[in-house]
Amino acid sequence: MVEDFTLHEGAALYDLLAEGGRNIVLKVDRAGYVVHASAAIGRLGLAIPDMLIAPHLADLAEPAQAEKLRAFLEVVMRGGSATGWFEFAAHMADGSTNWFTLQLRPLLDMDGRASGAIGIMRSLEERRELEERLFTATVTDPLTGLANRRAFQMMLRHLVRRRQGGTLALFDIDHFRAINLRHGASAGDRVLVAFADFLRSTLRHEHIVARIGGESFGVLLPDHDLAAARSTVAAVLAALAEASPPRPSDEPRLSASVGLAALNLSADDTLRRADLALLAAKGRGRGRIEADEDLPDGGRRRA
Repeated sequence: MVEDFTLHEGAALYDLLAEGGRNIVLKVDRAGYVVHASAAIGRLGLAIPDMLIAPHLADLAEPAQAEKLRAFLEVVMRGGSATGWFEFAAHMADGSTNWFTLQLRPLLDMDGRASGAIGIMRSLEERRELEERLFTATVTDPLTGLANRRAFQMMLRHLVRRRQGGTLALFDIDHFRAINLRHGASAGDRVLVAFADFLRSTLRHEHIVARIGGESFGVLLPDHDLAAARSTVAAVLAALAEASPPRPSDEPRLSASVGLAALNLSADDTLRRADLALLAAKGRGRGRIEADEDLPDGGRRRA
């Protein structure tokens, strides 16, 4: 019962395939019996080439949905809404149930009548998992596992729009370039990962931590005014000093400088003011905290 795809069928199949891998590609005859399927159909416990009687397409669905699948097949064969997707549950070889989405396209003979159809089945669970992985990749820093700059800016804009108050803290690891030059990029990466883990373990769960570039980390402290934020950040720097043992005299111990700015006006304005405060902390000796309100102009000049 195994039939090869003709050139015409292969072209139609190519239109269906957006990706390969674990998708199930199949061909049915006019009556809806599966006459060819890719090896992935083995996930449903079927081995089409070894079967004496081909299964009907509706047999792939759970009994409660079989008739709906038959009706969908008939619509396709009559040249109806062939580009739509049909969702149904199917039993897997391991006894579990998985939801699939099926797309079918009719195969037309010389008279323009459907002689069968080819289709593709995709696991909805796997698609959702892939979408989640792709979304996670777009908002996560791959080195540290923290939120990345894009995600951080989205969360900052959200908090600013809510106008519930809060403070942005920008952390910058001191002398990081010297660490890279002296010990190499791999050592620098280990420092970044260790610092990210330190922030994660030291701050509370409601604090939003992200790596926003290079050796810079952003922390959003919702509902913290500058005084409360300064107290929280001071405790973090004290813990960092305690966790960083003394080094040889030519190597400074690991420290960080911090710039603070109240969430106000806009995300861009808040970031600008925190950046100015961080530059002041670096310029005044490193390993210290500065807030935008400590700057000569209060950090409130607009860009």
